Amino acid sequence: MLDFLIETFEAQEVAEIEPLRFFSFGGVRFKEDLVQFQESKFWALKRHNLLIFKSDEPEFEYYSFLNILLEVAQHHFQIQELYTLSGTISLMAHTTPRRILTVYNQKEFKERLEGYGLEPMTWKGPPAISSYLLWVARKRGIPGVSLWPEIPFYLASRGDPEAIKVVLSFFNRRFQLGIDLDWLDRERKAQAEEILGLRRENQEVDDYICRLEKGLPLDEEEQVKLVKEVDEYLREKK
Repeated sequence: MLDFLIETFEAQEVAEIEPLRFFSFGGVRFKEDLVQFQESKFWALKRHNLLIFKSDEPEFEYYSFLNILLEVAQHHFQIQELYTLSGTISLMAHTTPRRILTVYNQKEFKERLEGYGLEPMTWKGPPAISSYLLWVARKRGIPGVSLWPEIPFYLASRGDPEAIKVVLSFFNRRFQLGIDLDWLDRERKAQAEEILGLRRENQEVDDYICRLEKGLPLDEEEQVKLVKEVDEYLREKK
């Protein structure tokens, strides 16, 4: 999603956090025979006065990394608000409308975003790095919110156009970006039709999704099987 915004608005790379203190170089990633190094870069969307930060998650010195991030954003680019983007895997059917669950660092900021259809996150567990970032931002007086769009668990590895659309729709409204989202509607419809084809061919998969649509749970074995069947079917369709 960030790559889409960067490319759509021809964002300019304006700063970078050097990786040496924060990442291990004991191993590297490869993609299409090219080495993939860890990157932590800032991109400016000057037309809309927005700053994007895209990064791998640091392995060491989290607090120092987050402070450097906000130091650059606040004092060099004068950011006024902070939005972090994550995603939450949900035991829901792909036919269920997506929600954006949220965590705020200021009550006043939560009140300012009322009317956007955002919902509070009620899940409890180990905090994500975005939660630490909100905490550090609050200490610096920067209002912030973490956005967690729901993603059906069996689409997590394939991508979820509907989840992407709800987030971009929020940014469209909040910042008047004017992004055309018709392409996401087409992708969502194509994906839904492919899954419908699988349901027609595979009665067990159809039963699993029907149960999810009714709000009924699947056990762990059934979840794994549904993920496997959907992933293999969608891969074959590409």
